[in-house]
Amino acid sequence: MPITDLSVSINPTDESNLQSQDFRMVNVNLNKRGGGNAIYLWYKQDSGSGAITRVQVSFSDEMSVGLRKAGYIQIDRDLNAGSTRGPVYLWYFRGSGKYHTPIVEIDVTTEAANEAGKFDFGWERVACDLNRGATGDWIHIWLKRENPTYICDVAATDSYGSDTDYLKGGYIRVDEDTNRGARGGGKPVFIWFRQTTDSQGAVNDLKVSTNKTDYLAYQQQQYSSVNINLNEGSSGDKVTLWFKKGSNNPIQAITLLLNKALIENYRKAGLTVIEEDLNTGNGGWLEYLCYYNK
Repeated sequence: MPITDLSVSINPTDESNLQSQDFRMVNVNLNKRGGGNAIYLWYKQDSGSGAITRVQVSFSDEMSVGLRKAGYIQIDRDLNAGSTRGPVYLWYFRGSGKYHTPIVEIDVTTEAANEAGKFDFGWERVACDLNRGATGDWIHIWLKRENPTYICDVAATDSYGSDTDYLKGGYIRVDEDTNRGARGGGKPVFIWFRQTTDSQGAVNDLKVSTNKTDYLAYQQQQYSSVNINLNEGSSGDKVTLWFKKGSNNPIQAITLLLNKALIENYRKAGLTVIEEDLNTGNGGWLEYLCYYNK
């Protein structure tokens, strides 16, 4: 049965209200060891209502603009409530059509070492750590869809001006800035992807180049490039995302790893971790793109 409503509680009053409305709680504190309120995610399933097909996170006012214009619904509860960190909000969208597949399950992980195995059971990981900016646990939302989906397009942006168009066009934003922590700030760069249930012509390989030699090699190997420098505006090296399409081994999930300790766990779980730091040369967070194809 599809998930049709989402909400968040930040205090016992919220919890009582949501229980009275037949919401179910995901029993994981979204602020675990983060220094704020006990915060919980709630959901409702109803076969007679529109299915939620998108879940996004915002951690800046600029990220919110495109979501709001594209018709996303903001859950008006700060996931960092009670802490000294900046606000983090959850958004959702009820869509239909080629690039929208209903979400039927939702989960939250707080034990980073145990999360990689979820990909093998059809889960996809929302990239933004809900404890973003804190010293608490790495907390991520996970989604499972009604049917298996495959990545059919990838893109990147280095400003917020085109967010609405991408969101309306069926793209999902990987909600972490690839310039996070870069010297000089850098532009706000985000990776995007679209997914469908059709595996034919899906993306089946991804590469990242951080130097001219690799850039030319992927060009010669007939990879297509995403025409945005993932290090745009920073002091770092040019970082380019490359992809190929084909019917063999289509990619089912993409996410970003900022926790280096997870690399071996992800590899053991069958994911490909591209060990080219998206922040190469700019002193920012270590960020690795990884993907899963079954």
